[in-house]
Amino acid sequence: MALRVATWNVNSVSTRLERVAAWLESAKPDVVCLQELKVSTDEFPTAAMSELGYESAAHGRGRWNGVAILSRVGLADVVRDLPGQPDYEGVVEPRAISATCGPVRVCSVYVPNGREVGHAHYVYKLRWLHALVGAAAAEAGAGLPFAVLGDYNVAPTDDDVWDPALFVDATHVTPQERAMVEALREVGLSEVMPRALKHAWPFTFWDYRQLAFPKNNGMRIDLVFGNPGFTGAVTDSYVDRNERKGAGASDHAPVVVDLDLES
Repeated sequence: MALRVATWNVNSVSTRLERVAAWLESAKPDVVCLQELKVSTDEFPTAAMSELGYESAAHGRGRWNGVAILSRVGLADVVRDLPGQPDYEGVVEPRAISATCGPVRVCSVYVPNGREVGHAHYVYKLRWLHALVGAAAAEAGAGLPFAVLGDYNVAPTDDDVWDPALFVDATHVTPQERAMVEALREVGLSEVMPRALKHAWPFTFWDYRQLAFPKNNGMRIDLVFGNPGFTGAVTDSYVDRNERKGAGASDHAPVVVDLDLES
């Protein structure tokens, strides 16, 4: 069966509900992982998603963070948070949610930003990524096609930022962060988004400031890592850059993956 799976940091699902709804109707994804909801679980627009044909599972505390999964092919076995997920200042933040959606299992993640190297939030980020690797290891060999999709807040290589010289000693590109993302490969996952034959890696995030989007001063931090059952079924993948355009856009663009799975 053909299946379209996507991930999108919407930077407030309430603020961008109209754009999200329009995109769902035009792109027609079957499964969507959302990040940075900025609403509580109870405030998530479940009814609006249902009207569009999607079941939803959300995990949020309001104001910051928050993740969700939308599906029009079934939604079961929902798990909020990661096993052993660390807290930050005494709070286990809503940054991960997993579910089985028809023939696949997905995990939507919003990795901590890290703020700056040496900050307590940076240490928290590394601990959080360590927990993610452990959770992925448990899911990767469980049988179903499986993927971790979301805002990793890590650019895997220097090609994934518009000017590596501007990121020296900054978060998102440190060897420690990149090593934790690379560790996903060691537990059986690999990255879905391929390098296009004639183009560099497409960026997925552009800051609102300093005309970053028109100048294409971006970063590739929204990633999809899947097990062989998932990546082996990929027929296409792309960044929907057009969704970053115009008034009221998120600072991230959706990443879309098309699969052809055996019935």
